[in-house]
Amino acid sequence: MTNNAADRCETGYICKYLSPIGLITLASNGTAVTGAWFEGQKYYASTLKGAYEEKEVPVLSRAKLWLDAYFAGVQPREELPLAFEGCSPFRKKVYEILLGIPFGSTTTYGEIARRIEAESGAKTSARAVGGAVGHNPVSIIVPCHRVLGKDGSLTGYAGGIERKIALLRLEGVDADRRGITKNKAAGI
Repeated sequence: MTNNAADRCETGYICKYLSPIGLITLASNGTAVTGAWFEGQKYYASTLKGAYEEKEVPVLSRAKLWLDAYFAGVQPREELPLAFEGCSPFRKKVYEILLGIPFGSTTTYGEIARRIEAESGAKTSARAVGGAVGHNPVSIIVPCHRVLGKDGSLTGYAGGIERKIALLRLEGVDADRRGITKNKAAGI
């Protein structure tokens, strides 16, 4: 690795976090969290561009503390700086909405689509929202696991349906009381 300014701009940082439901790779550009993926999940490290050094920079240390609180069943109070590098404006808007879903609450892809339509006036489909949610580069911290199908089904989760269930249970979401069901098409 060289020390010229152009290389420094392209260099990011990654570190590992061992959660109760699997190993997570965290990524940063040095000032913001840019990624959080379960090892082997769909779209793993899809937004990592350029060189990445395995080094726990301060923002990644803060992300680990955030995850410690989260996995202890506490809604983390600290807001982490996030950067959605390489993501379209539409995806960034979806991620902004996901950040507003309260701990222990859920919403649907359709509700998010309706909100975007109301705010922008642009026709938006639940399917388009689902595509954005599925490509969320900052799992858990940007709570895509809180999004359900219109009938309450657990449709998709890049980290795996069982992890989605575990995350919702950790937040106190009662699947039986809420009528949440596993997606039959997923064979679960």
